[in-house]
Amino acid sequence: MAILKPFKGLRPPVTIVKELASRPYDVLNSDEAWEEAKGNQYTLLHIIKPEIDLPLSLDIHSQPVYNKARENFDLFKKNGWLIPDDKEQLYIYAQTMNGKTQYGIVGCAAVDDYLNGIIKKHELTRKDKEEDRMNHVRITNANMEPVFFTYPAVKEIDLIVESFVRENKPVYDFVANDGVGHHFWVVNNKDIIESIVGLFLRKVPYTYVADGHHRTAAAALVGNEKKINNRNHQGTEEYNYFLAVHFPDNQLSIIDYNRVVKDLNGLSNEEFLLKLETVFNIEKKGHEIYKPVSLHNFGLYLEGSWYSMTANAGTFNDADPIGVLDVTILSRLVLDNILGITDLRTSNRIDFIGGIRGLGELKKRVDSGEMKAAFALYPVSMKQLIDIADSGNIMPPKTTWFEPKLRSGLVVHVLD
Repeated sequence: MAILKPFKGLRPPVTIVKELASRPYDVLNSDEAWEEAKGNQYTLLHIIKPEIDLPLSLDIHSQPVYNKARENFDLFKKNGWLIPDDKEQLYIYAQTMNGKTQYGIVGCAAVDDYLNGIIKKHELTRKDKEEDRMNHVRITNANMEPVFFTYPAVKEIDLIVESFVRENKPVYDFVANDGVGHHFWVVNNKDIIESIVGLFLRKVPYTYVADGHHRTAAAALVGNEKKINNRNHQGTEEYNYFLAVHFPDNQLSIIDYNRVVKDLNGLSNEEFLLKLETVFNIEKKGHEIYKPVSLHNFGLYLEGSWYSMTANAGTFNDADPIGVLDVTILSRLVLDNILGITDLRTSNRIDFIGGIRGLGELKKRVDSGEMKAAFALYPVSMKQLIDIADSGNIMPPKTTWFEPKLRSGLVVHVLD
């Protein structure tokens, strides 16, 4: 069963929380982070993207960059921009986007749960990205950013959270520049903490990485590293745990993750459509943007027109949790068999666009001449994600996109 542990967080004063809380490190490149941080001394980007405070010529994975992260973290603590809580507690973090609010429990997950498969994943990680975040955790001795977990909803936990939120005011409550509301409560009542922790131990058999696979792997591997290197290891040390926000699965939804391709592998538009018609039912929809309406239905944008593509019966296997995914169907029937794009991780002929940008972004990329065709996909369901993680399978690259993203900096977990 899953471990959820209260902890003594480091948190910003209310007066600067909106300025300090930042988007996650991996949704911004260095230039975007520099632009976003301009004129804001408080933003956590100075710690999680410390290259913004160094010369552009430096390799962002070089030691001086990691050293700058530690220097800036020390400065934030010295200046009182991150202040330690005086006792172990849990936190509730809610986000509101487009009128919908989702409530997560902020607490520590166990390193052993990750190593033993209690925390399940659905994506592969890259060693270079793992090592980058491991270096960051090592040098700051902290989980600066939470990972985004989900778990099968438990009614008793939902009721506790609902009651606490109803009866208490959030300590942080602000709307970020992107229009997403962020609401944060401190749960310092011992009985409530014990109830939530106990319910996780009794009723949550597994938790699932929704977003942040590299951060999860890095946090767990550094924790295990510290365990191996500590001759006096007891098992109760803070490094045995890492920072996560746990959302019940019934409050989350996954949005589409779409594809654009640079060429048609030497085919004319007419030849490409003819090949598609052997495995899809194709309907021309005209100039108005077409959004897929169900699983196995795709939108295609080609030469100024939108098409509906529905996979023919017999072209996929409903019993195969990976094969039935629309990303797999598109990859196998179109990208691989027709366009010759066989490795989505390395090919420079394909790009991926999160649905938060809207289908208009697909049209824009094709109309500009940068891309030749675009494919809109129906989003994966939470049930599909959990079924795949439970089966021990791994989703194809760029399958899930969660919104809203967690803000980093509302609370930090220190490993000592």
